[in-house]
Amino acid sequence: MKNRRGCAGVGGMNERMRKIMAVYDEDPVYAQRLADYVNQKEKLPFTAMAFSSMERLQEYLKEHPAEIILAGERPAAELEALGIKNVMILSEAEVVREKEAGSSIYKYQSGSGIMREVMAAYCCSQPEPALSLLVKKAVVMGVYSPVSRCGKSAFALTLAQVLGRNFSVLYMNMEEYSGFSRLVDDAFERDLSDVLCLYRQGEFNWMKLKTMVYPWNEIAYIAPARYGEDLELISPEEMGDLTGRIARESGYERVVIDLGRCGRGAISLLDACDVIYMPVREDWVSQAKLEEFEEYLALADDGRVREKMQKIRLPRVRLAGRHENYGDQLLWGEMGDFVRRLLGGGQPGEWRNDG
Repeated sequence: MKNRRGCAGVGGMNERMRKIMAVYDEDPVYAQRLADYVNQKEKLPFTAMAFSSMERLQEYLKEHPAEIILAGERPAAELEALGIKNVMILSEAEVVREKEAGSSIYKYQSGSGIMREVMAAYCCSQPEPALSLLVKKAVVMGVYSPVSRCGKSAFALTLAQVLGRNFSVLYMNMEEYSGFSRLVDDAFERDLSDVLCLYRQGEFNWMKLKTMVYPWNEIAYIAPARYGEDLELISPEEMGDLTGRIARESGYERVVIDLGRCGRGAISLLDACDVIYMPVREDWVSQAKLEEFEEYLALADDGRVREKMQKIRLPRVRLAGRHENYGDQLLWGEMGDFVRRLLGGGQPGEWRNDG
């Protein structure tokens, strides 16, 4: 629902705690579209206001101090006269001069790309952001199985996509070799390795996390760790704590985690999940692995993790081609049908077993 100034409000946050992000560009269509993107798509404690007139911007700032200004290229003196600390230039040049690199952002990239750069610059100027996201904790949905080749990753990605049609969803993959970059045909400047590094250095906060989140279809994701060994440098207890912080602070409504090899200290990480889906198979080797895992739970778990677990038998994934339109094929194929029935409380026949 839009307010009188044409900017969409964002629910779930205390409006008194929100700050102003002024978007100024002489092209009114560009300014309004970028402001609408921030208000409607991004989980940030900012209300974006669009301006195409410097005079109107100056008049507005007399009564409404802005935290950030995103401005089309203007003389430096005119921008400095606004008296705003965080002024970032929306540059038409994809490669900016070195002296401007810290404050110039290429304007003709995706909205998510612009906001990653904005948050990175903002965090550099204000390492300990006082702004907070006053939202409910996300529901953390883990996908784990001691059984190999059971469809776990396909299910996790489908689960995130189905949820993404009704909720804001953050997807994370904690496997050593996920193949995710090939599946989404994307390259990442930052990934889970960077998130883990920030956490271990005690510098993690939700605004820095926003510089490491990318969009894909209807969901957001943190790219998997580029180096599998980085996952070995953090304990399951630390990973569980980090997962809890992401759920509390990120502003997403659902966090879907494709868990890799949790190891013998998995309880802390599994306990950070609100629900755990565990794909299983019927062959005797898979059943033997499952029995050993359940013996481990009987010794290490006080019952909380087992109460969260749902065993599921997944349909076989049939894809046309190697990875073209992989996400859409999952979403609208048998796996998507299975997930929709699972979330809807229906009975997906032989595919489901909650026992």
